[in-house]
Amino acid sequence: MDPRLLETESIPKLLWKYALPAVITTLTTSIYNLIDRIFIGHGAGAMAIAGLALSLPIMTFLQAFGTLVGVGASTRISIVLGMKDRDWAERILGNALFLTVVIWAVLTVGCLTFLEPLLKIFGGSENTIPYAADYLRIIIPGNIFANLSYSFCNIIRASGSPFRSMTIMIRGMVVNAILAPIFIFWFDWGIQGAAIATVIAMFITAVQTMHFFLRKDAFIRFTKNTLKPVKKIIKNILSIGMSPFLMNTAASVVAIILNGRLAAKGGDLAIGAYGIINSYGILFVMFVIGLCQGMQPIVGYNYGARKIDRAKKAFFLAIKVGTAITTFGFLLIELFPKTAATVFTTDATLVGITVEGLRYVFLLFPFVGFQIVTSNFFQSLGKVHLSIFLSLTRQVIFLIPALYICSALFDLKGVWIATPVADFLAIVVTFVILKLQMKKLK
Repeated sequence: MDPRLLETESIPKLLWKYALPAVITTLTTSIYNLIDRIFIGHGAGAMAIAGLALSLPIMTFLQAFGTLVGVGASTRISIVLGMKDRDWAERILGNALFLTVVIWAVLTVGCLTFLEPLLKIFGGSENTIPYAADYLRIIIPGNIFANLSYSFCNIIRASGSPFRSMTIMIRGMVVNAILAPIFIFWFDWGIQGAAIATVIAMFITAVQTMHFFLRKDAFIRFTKNTLKPVKKIIKNILSIGMSPFLMNTAASVVAIILNGRLAAKGGDLAIGAYGIINSYGILFVMFVIGLCQGMQPIVGYNYGARKIDRAKKAFFLAIKVGTAITTFGFLLIELFPKTAATVFTTDATLVGITVEGLRYVFLLFPFVGFQIVTSNFFQSLGKVHLSIFLSLTRQVIFLIPALYICSALFDLKGVWIATPVADFLAIVVTFVILKLQMKKLK
């Protein structure tokens, strides 16, 4: 697809073209996690699920750096393509690759060196740490393939090929779905088998993604000159990508605090229950984030081309769709919580804890779509500080105090109640800021 169509084609048609493959791509991320947790839960037991949940802060932290580069580069590329500067877009592409490799090398050494002490800090016990460590010792080195896949699929989409991005990610998901049960059940590799399947799938996806930018017919592509690091470009990538980076880093910090509260109020099984609850939360949130990634090139390109009305139209349409998605998630979980829990485990105690958590955590979920879309809208405009603030309200500024206060008052139930409390406050703040900013956006 020629990216120049972003300033001429109808907004609903563009959002459909860009959001559908983006949604499928981001859902693939969630499905990777779902596949691992479902097969691990039935193949290795309740403690293995708790061990996998224990690994969440580290995995989220690693993912944060992938979004730092991927979202920052893809947003900047959309804006400069709107300015008709193809050469600069290719330089951003090359610098994104440089950053990805350097960051991966530093993180891999650091995380593997201090893995077990970190897991103890995150609330691990002698029952759960062995599972988490077995999983992460494979996943962490293989994270280079995940970052190359997710980060550069964002750029493929921003450069005008949303369906190519989608098909690349789907192939990896299919490979993972095939290999995971073979490695876990047939080869009896347990949680390590799930990790190996994920890394192999990500490797296949990364190869396809990199090949796309080496083709001569690609709209933007790698060349020797574009790989040279440029301070200004790196700064631009990091500044725009800082919002989702901080959001993911905040999620990692919150996961650590959550694990601590859960371990204190409900033990290892409560941590396992959170792993299941979080799987569903991420599934629907990633659906909305995929929508936002589809919105991003439309908003960014038209903002760069000074067609503000088209950027606004894409935003308001995305709010409607995002709200519909989170409302559907709310209804599904509230009506069928036990079914949702038993997908992952047959352990009666774990199912009971999970059902209670699901009912409370999803209470205000219908309005979460609005909050996420608005935060991403300001990011697409390059309003980095505003986007960062809105991203942090729900996951840090309100949630962390709510966790301590509510858990002190209501024990384990309070841990679950903290999420809708934080959601409510974040939604109110987001609405007020949006009203004020729309008056200025001309």
